[in-house]
Amino acid sequence: MTHRQSLGRRGEALAHRHLESLGYAIIETNYRTRGGEIDLVAEHDGKLVFVEVRTTSTRKFGLPEESITRKKQEHLISTARHYLNTRDSTDRDWRVDVVAVEFGPSGRVDRLEIVKDALET
Repeated sequence: MTHRQSLGRRGEALAHRHLESLGYAIIETNYRTRGGEIDLVAEHDGKLVFVEVRTTSTRKFGLPEESITRKKQEHLISTARHYLNTRDSTDRDWRVDVVAVEFGPSGRVDRLEIVKDALET
């Protein structure tokens, strides 16, 4: 496993625990289709929530949440719709949240922030 993959997994695990502490009920992790992947699928406040976790250890390339390209946004929305279609849940209210995780030089979490309803669906 590369350093980047390891960092991403640590970020996802932290996001998972943090979201649960805020009342999110995690339904599924790493939901994959041919068109993309969603890190976490949860329920929160009566909505289905598709969560993208972005993790960095430096701001050299900007904030973690800024790394979601237009193409990645399209893949997230398409994958979310696939999930809804395969679960007969097309009538459910849903949103996409982004969890930004930043680790400092010491390896400790410097920032963990949830951006609710981060993408226009």
